[in-house]
Amino acid sequence: MKYIFVTGGVVSSLGKGLTAASLGTLLENRGLKVTLQKFDPYLNVDPGTMSPFQHGEVYVLDDGAETDLDLGHYERFTNTKLTRMNNLTSGQVYARVLEKERRGDYLGKTVQVIPHVTDEIKFRIQQIAETSKADVLITEIGGTTGDIEGLPFLEAIREFALEVGFHNAIFIHVTYVPYIKAAGELKTKPTQQSVAKLREIGITPHILVCRSDRPLSKELRQKISLFCNVPYEGVVEEKDVDHTIYEVPLMLQRERMDDLVCRLLHLDTPAANMAHWQDILRKLIAPQHRVRIGVVGKYIGLQDAYKSVYEAIMHGGVGNDCGIEIERVEAEELEKEGPEKLLERVGGVLVPGGFGERGIEGKIRAVRYARERRVPYLGLCLGMQVATIEFARHVLGLAEAHSAEFDPDTPHPVIAMLDEQRRVTRKGGTMRLGAQPVQLKVGTRGSKLYGAFVVNERHRHRFEFNNAYRERYEQAGFVFSGTSPDGKLVELVELEDHPFFVACQFHPEFQSKPNAPHPLFRGFIAAAHHFLHAKPV
Repeated sequence: MKYIFVTGGVVSSLGKGLTAASLGTLLENRGLKVTLQKFDPYLNVDPGTMSPFQHGEVYVLDDGAETDLDLGHYERFTNTKLTRMNNLTSGQVYARVLEKERRGDYLGKTVQVIPHVTDEIKFRIQQIAETSKADVLITEIGGTTGDIEGLPFLEAIREFALEVGFHNAIFIHVTYVPYIKAAGELKTKPTQQSVAKLREIGITPHILVCRSDRPLSKELRQKISLFCNVPYEGVVEEKDVDHTIYEVPLMLQRERMDDLVCRLLHLDTPAANMAHWQDILRKLIAPQHRVRIGVVGKYIGLQDAYKSVYEAIMHGGVGNDCGIEIERVEAEELEKEGPEKLLERVGGVLVPGGFGERGIEGKIRAVRYARERRVPYLGLCLGMQVATIEFARHVLGLAEAHSAEFDPDTPHPVIAMLDEQRRVTRKGGTMRLGAQPVQLKVGTRGSKLYGAFVVNERHRHRFEFNNAYRERYEQAGFVFSGTSPDGKLVELVELEDHPFFVACQFHPEFQSKPNAPHPLFRGFIAAAHHFLHAKPV
């Protein structure tokens, strides 16, 4: 087993996760089995209770783990299937250490950060190494070097590398080389300071990935190499991409980063064949067709809140050789301005998941616009629930229909709480989570899109369609095309007299990849393109 540890310096949001995922892509295409892991220094047990404005998207795994959004990058860029063991937070570490202390596992010893906390972190690395059977484990350390809460993780990986031997473990440090406009030059001092901080902790990076908005000159690389004690070939340029994040693996390959990693870890592998990845890039950068998609949400101002949704839309475009322009529409703004003004140029409308009442009426108006104007519609989780509310109000004549989540006193709770959720009081990790089987109805659009009758999809919800109203919906042409195997939970709905109106209770965006677009997104983009008659937008 070989180990790669990825740290970051200077500022957060440099793209450590993308760098780790892209390196994973290259190593997989050299014939290696790769798995990835994320350490998050915050004290939350997981991001499940955190606001999207604080943390961005919560990414859900097959086993129901609510994890950091970087795990989405790992699964999209590689073939690895992750579990809750692949995301570790300080909250989990300290909870486990304190549980052991209360049980008496430490036999009366004083419990300390070293060795008890660091041993717990190392144990998680060993656990993944043993269970994954991978050739290479890439572990990303969240936060920025020098953060107080991240120090135990850095100490743990320093100790771990010493234990497994330095020919089996390397350190990659992602740093920032800013351009100072007034001086007219790139500055290396932040990188020097960050590496110095890392070396104080006892870690000397083997590779420096230098994030910048412009190319690094040979002289600049030489300076970074000299002052940071990293070989010249270990100074890797990672410039801002021109078009899409899926350019990063090829950028790192041009920098021969994967060659260097394999040499440092004594891995004898052929060069990565990235022809299929180049084809994906061609479809993203120079597609045959174009379409505009309207995404109506309540966290539109934050790019990371709908990260997997945006990526899955782009994957749907790849599956149709169709370029995508996403029109981000704030649901509250749509309530004021109206859908006619904000959605008039789109070929498809998508309403993603979310929680809370804010913006709900705007989402319902977007659904009505798509249904009545016959604009292709895709609803995800809450997007399915608002579709059923809209249909109840404007087709079934139940004017006061609503979800019990937003109006507990509604006379027509077409969306109600899951029975299993009624006695739940704790917020973290208690929703209906993870992969669940979905039985698809023969002959429906859903079964045709999937090309299957049973699929597994990831969930994250507390409320469901109220079966007391199912017969009234069906009589009006509302098709329940997917349910739980016992038929009790509605999973997928569609309209029989609409070009494309599909909504699901699950989150298909979590299983979409650039080289394997999710069937619902592929079908949605195809319908949106057809709606606009293949005209450029």
